[in-house]
Amino acid sequence: MRSSLALAAGIALLSSYAHAQSLPVVAEAPLRAHLSFLADDLLEGRGTGQRGGDLAVRYLETQAALIGLQPLKDGTYRQGLKIVGSKALPDSTVSFTAGGKTFSPVVGKGIVYGASNGQEKVVFDASVVFVGYGIRAPEEQWDDFKGIDVKGKLLVMMVNDPQPTAAEPNRFAGKSLTYYGRWVYKYEEALRQGAAGVLLIHTTESASYPWSVPANGFSHERFNLAGAGNAFEGWLQEDTARELFQAAGQDLDALRTKAETREFQPVALNATVQVKLDSKIRSIEQFNVAGIVPGTDPKLKDEAVIYSAHWDHLGIDEGGQARGDKTDHIYNGAVDNASGAAALLAMAQVAVKQPARRTQIFLWPAGEETGMLGSTAWVRSPLWPLDKTAADLNLDSMNFVGKTRDIGVAGAERSSLYASAGKVAKRMGLRLAPAIPDLSGAYFRADHFSFAKAGVPAFNVGSAVFSGDGYFDFVKDPKASSERMVAFKKVYHQVTDEYNPAWDLSGMVQQAQFTLNLGYEVANDKTMPTWNKGEAFGKVKR
Repeated sequence: MRSSLALAAGIALLSSYAHAQSLPVVAEAPLRAHLSFLADDLLEGRGTGQRGGDLAVRYLETQAALIGLQPLKDGTYRQGLKIVGSKALPDSTVSFTAGGKTFSPVVGKGIVYGASNGQEKVVFDASVVFVGYGIRAPEEQWDDFKGIDVKGKLLVMMVNDPQPTAAEPNRFAGKSLTYYGRWVYKYEEALRQGAAGVLLIHTTESASYPWSVPANGFSHERFNLAGAGNAFEGWLQEDTARELFQAAGQDLDALRTKAETREFQPVALNATVQVKLDSKIRSIEQFNVAGIVPGTDPKLKDEAVIYSAHWDHLGIDEGGQARGDKTDHIYNGAVDNASGAAALLAMAQVAVKQPARRTQIFLWPAGEETGMLGSTAWVRSPLWPLDKTAADLNLDSMNFVGKTRDIGVAGAERSSLYASAGKVAKRMGLRLAPAIPDLSGAYFRADHFSFAKAGVPAFNVGSAVFSGDGYFDFVKDPKASSERMVAFKKVYHQVTDEYNPAWDLSGMVQQAQFTLNLGYEVANDKTMPTWNKGEAFGKVKR
């Protein structure tokens, strides 16, 4: 009996090994070469609307052609997207009048704001309405607007979601952040409501990041896809919000408490806002880069698996340069996301030599750092039908520390991709990393989410940095390796995110290999991945 079990185990192991051997193998040398180039000062941080971004696009399409990827449409690897750049000018003013008092918060310290509608001048006076979390979620039986007309009014909202209670510990995903809690959703909902503008109340706890993040973001040029957008949007520092509410005769904390219930009603503050917003506007064209490996199956080749990794980062701090600062002005974005862009090139290089049954698409979206603009443009005007897109496997900010015994698949549990990931991990001798609450909404912050919103099963593979709380099981020096990963949080979106030739890229290669193996698992399967029953994104038409 024992010998039979041993024989069966041996056969299973050999079968697993043979399967692994039959898949293309990602090599470290090309990955490292692409990474070191894309993160070099020469590319000036690959900024949206900057020369470095143009260089990155040219490099990616040249490499795609050299590798042997086929262009998707009209002989080009590019998909153009129209973007509007906007930056509030210093002569802009915002003031509040409440309780007979008029005050103007200091820009950068008490308030930050801008326009996303592409208009150079925005001028209005409006009444102010507090709308709690600003959420309309029928599946949660939640509506912070209650059918009240807020057109032409300034909406003030809280960020994050309604918090779980003892009676409803799992409402709005419990401790995890849902899309309703993200600032992006808040701005989208204000636009749908026809509001004159929207301001979000910032606290470090509710936003999951300090005031410096929105303050820094609004101090630079902001980008949006051309088309509809809010005429006025921004953030209020909490002390400024308290001052406004107190002057209007309201207790902010009491209203926050009411906003935690379904019975909450919008509260019209005894306050008005006077906005005079002048913006520097420019229209630019940016490009997604994409190439394909056609499938081999006569029927399944019409369906595709997408691998994605954004090419852009924050570029050059041109304001610092103009001021003559003697500091580094280049946001190289080595980990975020030269790593993912380089990995896709290394994966494509071996995938072209061994096609799968379904078509494989290698996609480098533009403008992720400015609001996932490239992936949003793709799903709005896809170069491959969304109903024929099996999955999107995204790579963003990869493991630069070393090999692990497990792999992160946060978000895969929403669909059958989790079971597929489990099979692939087992074949590679890996475990799936344990699930942890998504407190910062990481699932909604990378390009795969654009596909998920469009109904395509998708997740960010590995997500070692976004989930980098030290739980990954590193093979070498686990404690020190985990500390290095966690320490990257201080480097994230700083000029210090630079390529280091001494990096051990074995973990990055491992992550790229897992992603490619999972892609082949999906591309060769008889059926397309499916969302789990009851999953919110499963209701979106593909």
